[in-house]
Amino acid sequence: MTAAAHRVVIVGAGFGGLAAARALRGAPVEVTVVDRMNHHLFQPLLYQVATALLPPGDVAPAIRDVLRGQHNAKVLLGEVVGFDTAAKEVDVVLSDGAGRKIGYDTLVVAAGATDSYFGHDEWREVARPMKTLADAIDLRSRLLSAFENAAAAEDPAECDRWMTIAIVGAGPTGVELAGQVAAMARRTLRRQFRGLLDPTRVRIVLLDAVDSVLPPFSPKLREHTRRTLEKLGVEVRLGKKVTGVDGDGVVYEPGDERLPARTVIWSAGVKASPLAEELAKATGAESDRKGRILVEPDCAVPGHPEIFAIGDMISLNDIPGVAAPAIQEGRYVAKVIGARLARTPRPGPFRYHDRGTMATVSPGDAVADVRGLKLTGFIGKLAWALVHLTFLVGWRNRAAVMLEWAWLVTTGRRSQRIILEPAQQQKITRTHRS
Repeated sequence: MTAAAHRVVIVGAGFGGLAAARALRGAPVEVTVVDRMNHHLFQPLLYQVATALLPPGDVAPAIRDVLRGQHNAKVLLGEVVGFDTAAKEVDVVLSDGAGRKIGYDTLVVAAGATDSYFGHDEWREVARPMKTLADAIDLRSRLLSAFENAAAAEDPAECDRWMTIAIVGAGPTGVELAGQVAAMARRTLRRQFRGLLDPTRVRIVLLDAVDSVLPPFSPKLREHTRRTLEKLGVEVRLGKKVTGVDGDGVVYEPGDERLPARTVIWSAGVKASPLAEELAKATGAESDRKGRILVEPDCAVPGHPEIFAIGDMISLNDIPGVAAPAIQEGRYVAKVIGARLARTPRPGPFRYHDRGTMATVSPGDAVADVRGLKLTGFIGKLAWALVHLTFLVGWRNRAAVMLEWAWLVTTGRRSQRIILEPAQQQKITRTHRS
């Protein structure tokens, strides 16, 4: 690539950023992908890392490995902290703490989203989110440690508190977590804690202020999901607004009821990445109440045709913040960039092609709405599996995930039951047994 090559800087190697980078493979550009992590994260399967089903590497291939054959692309490990639109530079803090300015001719910002605690960020330390690979690994340790603590507890009430797991948020992430935690407790771990724990005493409580699970789905699929979760033993409590979270559980309205629980998982809401606010300040762009930037129909930031924003950090035609739109936006923006450089007619406004929504409910059941076709049970699970395997990056990852799924279905065993922290940090009290 010559020094005069058009410089495209892509901030974020999530679904949108990586799709844009790969779509520019044959373009006469120099692509620089900047991310604060060295891996691309397949978030739709992150809950399976948290529930000891998949190893982290199966859902998080290294960015350099994904782009290894793309000669016009390079990767920079660092965090973008600001934008200088006049100089056409991004401010980056590298992994060693050094600062650097990266020049661009075209900028694509795909910084994603983060968890929203609705003004109660102090809950984060107790009610753990699940947005990053580190979050999922931490949650896996907390879940497994909860069973260890319950097995070691001499006080039945303390045992019950450890065996109660509260999940706040009944959207796809909350539903998928609830189903997998129930399956892990009742099928996998009961064999490991024989004589120590009664798996029927494990309580998984799914809380949300809304009046149904999976609000974006059709009534038929919502009802199927609720019934399936309840058959698994999940307590579904809807119309319950959480007003407090601490180390002993959650408090919710109406009635200021308290649910004693040592493990609380947060999946109740998201907001745009803080970098969206920085980009809005630098460009004068407007944002919505979730901090998402309002972009032009071609995903360009208003007043800055050289800057594109894509994925969960933007608001455009009420497009949902999931993987498929981000991927399509990334590929679309690459086409716009290519057309500009070739001086050919640009593509029309971005249009999202909705190929369906889906969520898994249990290891053998999923719900899917594919262009009006409502699928449940095994057929829904098969559709869900095919779509997720298609979106996974790399054939090795696809094969590894398929093998782990087959192993779980056949044996009920989960191969990733590792607690990373020492026992003292997990506050496990050992009892001497005769």
